[in-house]
Amino acid sequence: MGGFPKALLDLGGETFLDKLIGLFAPWCEQTVVVLGHHAGRIRAGLRRDAEFVVNPDPERGQLTSLQAGFAALRPGVDQVFFTPVDYPGIRAETVQSVMAAAGDAPVVPEYNGKHGHPVLIPAWMTAEFLELPVTDSARTVIHRHAARTRYIPVEDPGILLDVDDPEAYRAIVTQAAL
Repeated sequence: MGGFPKALLDLGGETFLDKLIGLFAPWCEQTVVVLGHHAGRIRAGLRRDAEFVVNPDPERGQLTSLQAGFAALRPGVDQVFFTPVDYPGIRAETVQSVMAAAGDAPVVPEYNGKHGHPVLIPAWMTAEFLELPVTDSARTVIHRHAARTRYIPVEDPGILLDVDDPEAYRAIVTQAAL
């Protein structure tokens, strides 16, 4: 995005990150946001509050941010949602549907046969993510439990809308305006 933090992109009058914090807050006792580049700028640009953790080495990949977030979880957590900040189109109904399917296995929303975000896992699985080498991917753990994973069909294209470039951003802003 030309050096502008995706977390601060506007969608319907809210930043991507404010939108996601608000989306998960009703369902989560603890909302952990992992920041990397532009951490101070992002925190200053938010209206909503969460627990912030800074990934000291974001260049090492997305898994290191996920691991930093999991390491910050309080004891006693039963379930954990995770999603990247560039999926701001996720609907509240989707979070509700995924949460309703919570159990002792991962839950992944599915739209038109494609898997998306947010992913919900039982807290005991966080240890497996924390043990992964940084060269690995979160998919490794999810695939390890594929036979048990619950894929929940949802009517939400937002679970697949990864806003990675200006064209994708324009598309989601246009869609939101409709």
